[in-house]
Amino acid sequence: MNESLATQTKRQPRVMMLITALTFGGAETQVVRLALELKSRGWSVSVASMLPPFAYVSALVSEGIQVRSLNMKRGVPDPRAILRLASLLRELRPDVVHSHMVHANLLGRMTRLVRNVPVLVCTAHNYRETSESGGPTWHKELLYRLTDFLADRTTIVSQAAFDRYVRVGAVPRARLELVPNGVDTRTFAPSGEMRRRARKSFDVADSTFVWLTVGRLVEQKDYPNLFAALRLIAHLNWILLIAGEGPLHSQLLTMAAAMGIADRVRFLGAREDIVDIYSAADAYVSSSSFEGLSSALLEASSMGLPCAVTDVGGNGDVVQQEKSGYLVPPHDSAGLADAMRKIMEADETRRAAFGIAARQHCVDNYRFESVAERWIHLYQRLLPREQLSQNGARPAPDGHAKSTQAGPLQGAQE
Repeated sequence: MNESLATQTKRQPRVMMLITALTFGGAETQVVRLALELKSRGWSVSVASMLPPFAYVSALVSEGIQVRSLNMKRGVPDPRAILRLASLLRELRPDVVHSHMVHANLLGRMTRLVRNVPVLVCTAHNYRETSESGGPTWHKELLYRLTDFLADRTTIVSQAAFDRYVRVGAVPRARLELVPNGVDTRTFAPSGEMRRRARKSFDVADSTFVWLTVGRLVEQKDYPNLFAALRLIAHLNWILLIAGEGPLHSQLLTMAAAMGIADRVRFLGAREDIVDIYSAADAYVSSSSFEGLSSALLEASSMGLPCAVTDVGGNGDVVQQEKSGYLVPPHDSAGLADAMRKIMEADETRRAAFGIAARQHCVDNYRFESVAERWIHLYQRLLPREQLSQNGARPAPDGHAKSTQAGPLQGAQE
């Protein structure tokens, strides 16, 4: 346990992770890893999900992390969630509430109007907010702007996303901080034995090149772009594994059949054995039209996979052009096909060099232990504010002391 923080609070520090849902998505994976890492460092950790959770619960509970649900229904606004969260806060009394994704961020902020929270950190995980139903999303950024005063700090996962949030006025530059996603480089590590076992389980011949993409089946991932690229290299010997689920599943099945590639595209659904799936692959591909900082791309890179990805969001921070893979413009099927062809036709030595560079870049810049240190540092900078209010400092109108934190770690410099 961090001694300075333990001395400040006079007890084991408590943090609650508040998230929209516990699924196998990238943001959810980051939350689970952070919860487990903080627990291992002596924090008392709880996780609250707005929707009933169905992923990672056993992994969290087995480590002594409480998992609670606000029992909301997807797509149904329920103001009672504020009272449910307030009741949970009264029971668990966290020193820090760290919310993730737009709905949880807004809920955490609104609940602060009725229940004191010593520190509230809100993390946006994408380049821009989305809607699975295809509806408008501008109002979400407006709500971010209107409720900004209720958060102690808003963080975001990539420089590209940081710049956009400032540009559209969702968060003032001085109150936004960049903290990237991280990756467990010990778990996501290449292994020849795992590769042989995984390819055997997928019944893949040694001569077949296996492409992998990981992500929800939603418009943001632009799977039509990927399918069009695959059709351009149909003369090569490949298969594509898609790990993820989502509302476009049936539509994408039909599209693959219409393009004549259905027998070479395998939809795996949401999988817990994701390390095995990475192990079976020869390279990673992503056709997203926008991203924050892809957890799947970090995992693939940590596994030593060459990558062909669209140059959106934080992808260019992870993939080093012509050193660990290729970056291509979004919506450019021909460019993506060319990048994939280059990786497939490269000799084994060059592909291995790409993989080594990809993994080393992750170890140097995105190792999860280092990212967790940044979160702890942020919590520490914000926590003294509550100590000041306990010692008689004048509280702000919203019920918590005025900000005394230092400037952001990254991203807010002119």
